[in-house]
Amino acid sequence: MTATTDLTAPRARTGTAIGRALLAAAVMATGLGAGTGLGAALAAATGLDGALGRLLPAVLCCALVVPAVLLLRTRRDRLTVTGIGLTAPRSAMSGFALGVAVTLGSAVAVLGAGTAAGWLRWGPVAPATLLAFVLVNGLTALLLEALPEEVSLRGYAWTSMRERHRALLATTVTTALFLVVPGASTVVHAGVTSVLGGEPSVVGIVPAGEDPVSYLVLLLVFGLTLVAARTATPSRSLWTCVGTHLAFLTVNRVTFFGGQREAGWSTEPATPDVVLLVPAYLVLAALAYLLIARLRRPT
Repeated sequence: MTATTDLTAPRARTGTAIGRALLAAAVMATGLGAGTGLGAALAAATGLDGALGRLLPAVLCCALVVPAVLLLRTRRDRLTVTGIGLTAPRSAMSGFALGVAVTLGSAVAVLGAGTAAGWLRWGPVAPATLLAFVLVNGLTALLLEALPEEVSLRGYAWTSMRERHRALLATTVTTALFLVVPGASTVVHAGVTSVLGGEPSVVGIVPAGEDPVSYLVLLLVFGLTLVAARTATPSRSLWTCVGTHLAFLTVNRVTFFGGQREAGWSTEPATPDVVLLVPAYLVLAALAYLLIARLRRPT
């Protein structure tokens, strides 16, 4: 059964659709909070640090979230996983490549314009260090954020809403849940840390150290871009979202945090306005996805 077929299946009641979306967000928040809390404790207990210490929480988060969502879809709902965008390998590969290409292309265009305008000054490149960072950070970001968040939110939550409602409501609910998950995960993380006897962690609507307004606005734009990515291909491949998510995280961590993360390449902002470049390239990517979807729509 294809994703399109699932969306034309007998529709669930409104309450059921919203309940499924809320459940998906709860699974994601719980998996993220528990995975990072348990992972940090295990890493400390076993002496793991560096890349392995960061990878362990990511593995736990993915292991908690993805199987839970797949069980909800196949056992509880008795529907196929292709319906939530987990398409066949060929479609998955092309969808992932599309997500990476569109996001990287948009970032290059906008960040290039920012560089030409003097907003960004790039440092020297260390190719081997940069490649190692992209690979290691990419794996961690895939398991901690890109894969579990897309499977749970743009996969299960969006599909559950779209099977019952119009695209606007499905997009609104899914994006709203995307904004809620980080804060909810801090509650779970604090609970897990407390049970394990660790240092109390900060609970808030956004992760510690983030400006709430800037973070939520960026997350809003990012969430809408990811929904646009979900609808860009005829099969509604979720892997386009995963590619978009992973490319976004990689670009930002190299460009704006490359120095402190020892990524092998980084920039020095020349103006505070440089923060506007990130939502700008996301908007460009979203418009590209909408155009692609329109061009691929059957006539």
